[in-house]
Amino acid sequence: MPDSADLDLRLVRYFVAVAEHRHFGRAAAALRVAQPSLSRQIRRLEQQMGARLLDRDPRGTRLTEAGEVFLPRAEALLRSAAEATAHTRAAAQPGRVTIGYTPGLIVTPAVRQLRRRHPDADVRAVHVAWNEPREALSGHRVDALVTRLPLATDGMHVTVLYAEPRVLVVSLDHRLAGRESVTLDDIADEPLPRFPDSDPVRSAFWRLEPRPGGRPAPDGPVIEALEDKFEIIASGQAVAIAAGSHTGGLRRDLTTIPIEGVEPSRVVLVTRADERSRLVAAFREYAQTLLTGPAVRG
Repeated sequence: MPDSADLDLRLVRYFVAVAEHRHFGRAAAALRVAQPSLSRQIRRLEQQMGARLLDRDPRGTRLTEAGEVFLPRAEALLRSAAEATAHTRAAAQPGRVTIGYTPGLIVTPAVRQLRRRHPDADVRAVHVAWNEPREALSGHRVDALVTRLPLATDGMHVTVLYAEPRVLVVSLDHRLAGRESVTLDDIADEPLPRFPDSDPVRSAFWRLEPRPGGRPAPDGPVIEALEDKFEIIASGQAVAIAAGSHTGGLRRDLTTIPIEGVEPSRVVLVTRADERSRLVAAFREYAQTLLTGPAVRG
C-alpha cells in the first residue's frame, strides 16, 4: 500500500465525479475528459489504493464496499485541499474577492459599491449554474453568492435580502393565460418539467409539492438546461413555476400568472460560515442596502 501522501488529488477528484454520477460517460462529460482516459485514471487510483472502488454493470456504475468507505473520505480530502489553497491565496492576495450569482439575479449595484469603496481590491463577479451554488462556495470558486432558497445551508452563513412571489409560466394560448391569478387546484393536472438528478428539496419547492392530500405534481418532460424549459412551455408540453423577477426576459409567446396561497421565493446572500474576509463583510453590508428586489438599479 502506498503512503497517503502519494495519492493524486486529480485521481481522487475523478473518482468522486464517477461516484456522484454513477456513470463513467456522464462523469467524463462533466470533467471534460475522454471516457477511456477516465477509466484508466480510475484503475490507477484503484492500484494505488490496493482495492477495487467501482463496479460497472448494464445499468451503470456502483460503488464497491471499499468505494463506499473511501467516498466520504475522498470528498473530505478534496474539501481540505480546496480550503488550504483558498486560505493560502487569500493570505498572499488579501485584496481579492469573487462574488457569485445564479440565473436571473443582479449583483451589479453592490459589486460597484464594493469597487468604489475598495479601489485597490480585485473584485470579480461570476455566474454560477442554478444547480451548483453550494459546490461553488464549498469549493472556494466564489467567496459570496447571491442565490435563491431552498439550499442546503449547513456550514454556511445566510442573509435574506428580499422575497419575490412565485408565478406560473404558461404559453400565450394556454387555457389559464390571461387569468389574474391561479390556485393549486387550477394547476393540479398540469405537468411540470423535471431536471435530472435535481436536489429533492429544491425540486419540491419549485414543483409546489406535496400538494393538498399529498398528491405529487404531474411529471412533464425531463430537461437539461433552463433554456429548454421555455421551449417546452411554449409548445404546450408543460407549465412551470418561477420567481417573479426571473421572468422579465421571457419569450413573447409566454406569460406569467400569480399563484395564490404559496410562500414566496427568497433571495439570499450565502457565505461560508468560517469566512473572515473584510471584503466579504463589506459586500454583505452593501448587498443588504442595495440588493432589495428586482427593481434594483446601480
